[in-house]
Amino acid sequence: MSLRPSFKPDQVRIVESFLGDSFRQAGKSLAVVGMSGGLDSSVVAYLCVRALGADRVTALFMRDELSDPEDLRDVEEMSEELGISLEIVDISSMVKEFSNSLGIDDPKLQGNIRARCRMIVAYYISNRRDGLVVGTGNKSELLVGYLTKFGDGGVDLLPLGDLYKSQVREMARYLGVPERIIKKVPSPGLWKGQTDEGELGFSYEELDQVLLGLELGLTSEEIRDRTEMSLQRVREVEGMVSRTVHKRKMPLIPKVGVRTLGLDWRE
Repeated sequence: MSLRPSFKPDQVRIVESFLGDSFRQAGKSLAVVGMSGGLDSSVVAYLCVRALGADRVTALFMRDELSDPEDLRDVEEMSEELGISLEIVDISSMVKEFSNSLGIDDPKLQGNIRARCRMIVAYYISNRRDGLVVGTGNKSELLVGYLTKFGDGGVDLLPLGDLYKSQVREMARYLGVPERIIKKVPSPGLWKGQTDEGELGFSYEELDQVLLGLELGLTSEEIRDRTEMSLQRVREVEGMVSRTVHKRKMPLIPKVGVRTLGLDWRE
């Protein structure tokens, strides 16, 4: 039996219900979605429109010198098709000012600044318009820590957080996301030439198989036997998961009181 996460149409209903309930409980009226022209953010925009209505969704495209004009065109076309408002904000000067002030010339460190500048803008718009910032991270990325703390990881909701990348791709087809978006090479666009799979060192297909095996409680050897990956590769993914636990938890708090946030205070 292979280890391949499967998409089921009922998952769309579950996520839509989650979004509707979350906005009602928070008493917020607007979903702010940072759109890149890629797969995940497109799926989130489609889901938000289905759950909340087009008038309650704003797409946000944050461009700079690394932005691909094709991505902006895709976001503009998708926003028009969905009937949602679109705000375009140039963050080039913000990134440059931070980099110059701190003396940063490493492209990867500048990438972290770029990710955090994007979230500053998203929260400004969200606060201005009484909204919530809806994140676009998926389960594959979250489990291996492929996110920037207080950047793309700093959001109010993660509707795709329990769906592997392969499931998101199938969900996109179900929702009617254009095929050109689905087939784009995934990249957060934080530095020139960056791609998800190039930086991770694994294809999403490989990652998802190992991660599903871990979710099911299989041993490294059992995962190896049910995939075409070597034991070393399986253990590399396991190492990525274990090293990035801190990215999936709120800041650690020492236990002093009767009930402690992040430990035994349930909300």
